[in-house]
Amino acid sequence: MTTKPEQLFDRVIEWNALMSFATRPTTSAQLGIVSGRRRMGKTYLLRALVERLGGFYFGATTATAAESLRQFGAALSDFTGAEVPISFQNWDHAITYLFGLGAQSRAENATLVVIDEFPYLVRSVPELPSLIQREIDRYQTEPSGIRLLLCGSAMSVMGGLLASSAPLRGRAQLELVVRPFGYREAATFWDVAHDPALAVRLHAVLGGTPAYRRQFLADDVPDSVAGFDPWLCRTVLSPHSPLFREARYLLAEEADIRDTALYHSVLAAVAQGNNTRGGIAGYIGRKSVDISHPLTVLEDCHLLVRETDIFRSGKSLYRVAEPLITFYEAIMRPAWPRLESGQAEQVWARSAERFAAQVAGPHFETICREFMLTEGIDLLGSDAVFGDVGCGVVTDSRERRQIQIDVAVVQAGSGGHRSAVSLLGEAKWGVTMGVGHLERLIRAREVLTGGGFEVAGCRLACFSGTGFSEALRERACEDPDVLLIGLSDLYGR
Repeated sequence: MTTKPEQLFDRVIEWNALMSFATRPTTSAQLGIVSGRRRMGKTYLLRALVERLGGFYFGATTATAAESLRQFGAALSDFTGAEVPISFQNWDHAITYLFGLGAQSRAENATLVVIDEFPYLVRSVPELPSLIQREIDRYQTEPSGIRLLLCGSAMSVMGGLLASSAPLRGRAQLELVVRPFGYREAATFWDVAHDPALAVRLHAVLGGTPAYRRQFLADDVPDSVAGFDPWLCRTVLSPHSPLFREARYLLAEEADIRDTALYHSVLAAVAQGNNTRGGIAGYIGRKSVDISHPLTVLEDCHLLVRETDIFRSGKSLYRVAEPLITFYEAIMRPAWPRLESGQAEQVWARSAERFAAQVAGPHFETICREFMLTEGIDLLGSDAVFGDVGCGVVTDSRERRQIQIDVAVVQAGSGGHRSAVSLLGEAKWGVTMGVGHLERLIRAREVLTGGGFEVAGCRLACFSGTGFSEALRERACEDPDVLLIGLSDLYGR
C-alpha cells in the first residue's frame, strides 16, 4: 500500500516523504506544508496519496469566507457520511471540528487531511493559520491521529507560513517543495531522451513542468530536431495555444506582485544577460536600491534565483528560474503584436541568433552545472570531495580581462586549508569548441593559484552542444586532466 502508484511519473522522493509523514506512528497531531509553483503536479500527487491511504481532501477556490465555509462543510459531510449536511457558524468551529476527527482516531489509524490551494483560504480568512496553530498546540498533549497537509502554489504565501513570527512557525514536521523535473527526468517524461539535441531545446523552452505536456499540449511532442521549429510555432508561439500567455500568468498569479510591468522589466533584464544588481537597475532605469524589493519578491516566488559568484563571496548573479519566462522575455515579448496576429513563423525565423544567445546558451550552462551536481561528480574520481557547484568570474590582472567560468566545483577551505578547486569548465551551446577555450581555462587556473586557491587536483572541462575540434580532442587524449563532455555524456547515452 505504501508503494508509489505506477501512473505517477518519477516523484519517488516526494512520495516517500509524504507517505512517511502520513503514516508516522505518533500520538500527537502532525502538520506538513507542501508548496511549489503551479503546474508541478502537487494536486495530482496529493490526490494519489489520499486515494492510496484514504482521508479527507478539500480543494479551496477563489471565494468569500462564507462560501468557502459552506464548501468545506459540504466536503466534510461527504467524507464523514453525515446523514444531514454539516454547517458551521464560522471557521473557528470548522477547524475545531476537523481536529476533533483526528482526536477520535488513534495514531496507528491516522486521519489524513489535505487542504489544497490553502492561499485562497488565507486570502479570505486571514486568521486561519492562527486557528490551526491553536489546535496543533492543543493536540500535542492530547492524543490525536490527524495528519494535516496544507498545500499551495503562491510561493510567497506558503513560504511565509513558517517564517519568523508566523503562527505556524515551529509547528510543521514536513516542509516539502515540489520542484520541476530535472533535465534528464524531463527528457524521459517527454519521450525525447533518445535525442539529446532535441531534449535540450525542449527543456530550454518548457523546463521540467509536468503539466505542459498533457494538460496544455495534449501530448503534442516534437519527434526530432527538424520538427522542433514547426512544433514551437504551433504551440508556444501560437495565440491559440494555452502556453502562449502562460509566462504572463505565472507572474500574475503571485499574490505579492502588484506592479507587473516592473517585474516583467526585471525578468527581461536578466533574460537578456544583465545578471547583476547594477546591470538590472541600469537596464530598467532605476537605482539599485529601488529594485531590492522586486528582486526579493521574485526570489520568494521561485521565479528568480540568486547565485553567489563561486570565487567572490560578495558578488551575486541572478538568473530566471522558469525557462518559459526566459523564452517569453527574450523571444515573445519584443514581438508580441506580431505573434498575436499569427506571424509565428516569421518571428521565429528572425529569432535564431537571439534564441541561441539568450535562451539555449545560458540554459545549457545551467544543465552542465546540474550535471556536475549529480552524475558528473564521478568524472572527478572516486576520491573527489563534494563541493559547491556554481559559476563565477576570475579576474586576470596581468591580461586586464575577466575570465567567465561557466561551471566550477570548489571545496570551501577550513582549519587552515585553502579552498580547493576541483573543476573549471566552459560551456558552449552552438560553437564547436577548440584549443582556445581550453587555454582560457588553463589561464584561469593559473590566476586562481596566485589568488590563494588550491588547484593541484583541478581538472578542466569543455562542455559542448555542438562538438570539439580535432586539435582539442588530441589535447584531451594527451592530458588526463582535460575532460570533453558532449550531449551524449550529459544525458547518459
